[in-house]
Amino acid sequence: MTFRTATGGSIDRSTSLRFTFNGTEYTGHPGDTLASALLANGVHEVGSSVKLGRPRGIVAAGSEDPTSLVQVEAPFSEPMLLATTVELYDGLVARGLAGQGKLASDPDPARYDAKHEHCDVLVVGAGPAGLMAALTAARSGARVVLVDEQNQAGGALLGVDEYLDERPAAEWVADVVAELKSTPDVLVLERTTAFGMYQDGFVLALQKRTDHLGFAAPASHARHRVWRIRTKQTVLATGAHERPVVFPDNDRPGIMLASSARTFLHRYGVLPGSRAVVFTTNDSAYCAAIDLAESGVDIALVVDARPEVPARLATECAARGIEVRAGQVVTGTEGAGRITAARLGDETISCDTLLVSGGWNPVVSLFSQARGKLRYDAELGAFVPGEELPTVRVAGSATGELDLNACARQGRDAAAAAGFASGGQVPVPVSDSRCTARSGLVLWRVPGSDDTSFVDLQRDATVADVLRATGAGLRSLEHVKRYTTIGTAHDQGKTSGMIAAGIVAEALGVELGEQKPTTFRPPYTSVSFAALAGRDRGELHDPVRVTAIHPWHVAHGALFEDVGQWKRPWYYPKPGEDLHTAVLRECKATRESVGLMDGSTLGKIDVQGEDAGKFLDMLYTNMMSTLKVGRIRYGVMCGVDGMVIDDGTVIRVGEERYLVTTTTGNAAKILDWMEEWLQTEWPHLDVHCTSVTEHWATIPLVGPRSRDVLAAVAPDLDVSNEAFEFMTWHDTEVAGVPARVCRISFSGELAYEINVTAWHGIAVWEALMAAGEQYGITPYGTETMHVLRAEKGYPIIGQETDATVTPQDLGMSWAVSKKKPDFIGKRSFARAENTRADRKQLVGLLPVDPSVLLPEGSQIVETDRLPEPPVRMLGHVTSSYPSAALGRTFALALVRSGHTRIGETLYVPVEDALVPVTVTESVLYDKEGTRRDG
Repeated sequence: MTFRTATGGSIDRSTSLRFTFNGTEYTGHPGDTLASALLANGVHEVGSSVKLGRPRGIVAAGSEDPTSLVQVEAPFSEPMLLATTVELYDGLVARGLAGQGKLASDPDPARYDAKHEHCDVLVVGAGPAGLMAALTAARSGARVVLVDEQNQAGGALLGVDEYLDERPAAEWVADVVAELKSTPDVLVLERTTAFGMYQDGFVLALQKRTDHLGFAAPASHARHRVWRIRTKQTVLATGAHERPVVFPDNDRPGIMLASSARTFLHRYGVLPGSRAVVFTTNDSAYCAAIDLAESGVDIALVVDARPEVPARLATECAARGIEVRAGQVVTGTEGAGRITAARLGDETISCDTLLVSGGWNPVVSLFSQARGKLRYDAELGAFVPGEELPTVRVAGSATGELDLNACARQGRDAAAAAGFASGGQVPVPVSDSRCTARSGLVLWRVPGSDDTSFVDLQRDATVADVLRATGAGLRSLEHVKRYTTIGTAHDQGKTSGMIAAGIVAEALGVELGEQKPTTFRPPYTSVSFAALAGRDRGELHDPVRVTAIHPWHVAHGALFEDVGQWKRPWYYPKPGEDLHTAVLRECKATRESVGLMDGSTLGKIDVQGEDAGKFLDMLYTNMMSTLKVGRIRYGVMCGVDGMVIDDGTVIRVGEERYLVTTTTGNAAKILDWMEEWLQTEWPHLDVHCTSVTEHWATIPLVGPRSRDVLAAVAPDLDVSNEAFEFMTWHDTEVAGVPARVCRISFSGELAYEINVTAWHGIAVWEALMAAGEQYGITPYGTETMHVLRAEKGYPIIGQETDATVTPQDLGMSWAVSKKKPDFIGKRSFARAENTRADRKQLVGLLPVDPSVLLPEGSQIVETDRLPEPPVRMLGHVTSSYPSAALGRTFALALVRSGHTRIGETLYVPVEDALVPVTVTESVLYDKEGTRRDG
């Protein structure tokens, strides 16, 4: 049996679409939703409830529906979608859910993206109020963005057959939309839901761009787009949701909100059933009863909980043979699946549809997210906006105004109040609507079986659950929400939240106005993680960054390690070599002759401005403003707690310009750290910071023969110790390429860091390799770099530190200025905690057996026998390597009172043994530093 009307609706009856639901094939039309197409085919039962397994149907016609959850299986599997919001397309395959779906096992082939938009006025909602607001602002010349979740504008007008200015409402809507779309600087976004409202006029909206196309969706188009809208003024014309009344067995398929039945009739040309009972507390349901009766539905009875029925409505019902009973309520229903009868006390009335209207809840979610206060409207039985916000206006039924003419007027006035009034007032259309909902009775529930009186149909939460919560002493609506889970499903309590609040107030014997409503949080409707990620997925989610010299490393057999997002050469194995063998070879070659590595990943931040030196003085523990142009200084950065967060060199390029280097993994963090202080604490400073990490290819040239190799490729540069001092830099040409050469060493050897533009990285690298061939020049990776620096006791931030280590703990008191009046972390150095004698301090460890390699992370204990737990740990091993230069293994460690334990024997548990180790100073190789100058 078909329940499609012969005419009417906004569907394309000339085209049929095939779809499959729960294994059965049906047909529908373009313009249908899956819900309307199912109802047209007489299908009311969609799925079952999550806990009790009770049948669930279609309650509403839009995103407020609490029950019609489906899983779309084709063209791509996606769970937890509402049948009322899934637009029908040919070949759609879906099935009903028992409250939970299943994620797809295959990767999502669709594309997602994001876009930024700036405007003067954002209007949310394209009903009468929203259209009037957008039209008024557009005619004033403002930049306007209008968003609406439906596939066409009109809002509540889409579900009625009313006239505006003596013509069908659809014609008025079409004219307004046409004018808006033809007006410059006006953007109309359909199928777009504003789901989050934040500070400073920032709004997030989700546009479903191709879902309605199904298999015909172009692969090149983004399926969903997140709009990041920044607006000066916002008009919220978000409408209102009809709410039900709770009564025993109110969850059967076939029980539907009255306005939704009217929407299915007028928008989709679908009858919700053949025989209906209408249960209402206000006037609005009468329009549904009258319209359905005129369309052929047998309206068995209108049950009005109010003691009296407005005479006009009673007369209209009588003219159509509809019986109306005042002062009565529906007390229950019958039916094995779909409803077959409604009960009024002892009386049973057969029906296949029960339409319910318990009043209206203004949609105040976004207003509340904007930090707007709500107040309880006792006449309406709902929370409404309770204050005016400087940049947010509310219009239409979202304010609690349910008269169509008044809603349209509010929309126009809201745009004018926002400062965007047109030269002449936009005329307000006149409606012929015969129904309003303002003069209603507030009724939350009908007494009866609390265990089967459902408040939240999706969560299977009943009146009994609410009373159990209040009986346990809970008074806050937030606490009751979490105890019962009401309002925590996909619909976020759009139909259940207000009813739960009312029942709680009744149970506690308090006024609802005294209760604080639950917090409305983003997102307003469900948003997929894929949409939020946008294009930031796969490699774009965590991009793989490679240096300009990366192809050379690949071609020469380097193995790589991930350092942050960078692929860095780990070591260069020759045939038959493992990690340790290759690293020992690389270390030996570098210490005895010359080696080079790709240091391009080193963080580089260009700091410019009149106050650049003053700014760096506050960031680093030592002085930077006194650094002369042409010189370089090592520096340590601490957090406000005095703990080391990064280290690196500062190069003074000019009087008002510095180049700051950071560790590879901390480059972005330190730039963010700089900007945080500049923008929040020191905005008066004239300083600009720019990341230039990828602008430069950096090549450390290291070893006793490094001077000879550099001289061969930089003939114009005097590389003698006298002309080129340690911690200075010179601009020159290297291999014919403009370069900045810095005399810096992270190995303790004579070393130079050669910086050229990234474009010339490989050319300069290959020139250095050719020039060093006679000296056996050896490329080395990060593992060798770690060994070389550890032999000299140089710490790596994040390896020798763990956010609990001060410069003093690292033996770097020399890097902390005693002259500067202040810098970040200075005051924390005086804290008792930071001056304790038993703090963990950086030391070296030499295993008594020189062949034993201590596992990094191993704990350190004081005795050669482990006592009963708990065992006191003195510290842990931070770095551990075999050393070609030392001819043995060694380690660095953080040990309690480590600086006073030099020469002591401690023990490291390794598997079942306690390995004895001797505590040494952290510098294990060339303690005098004589190798630095070659």
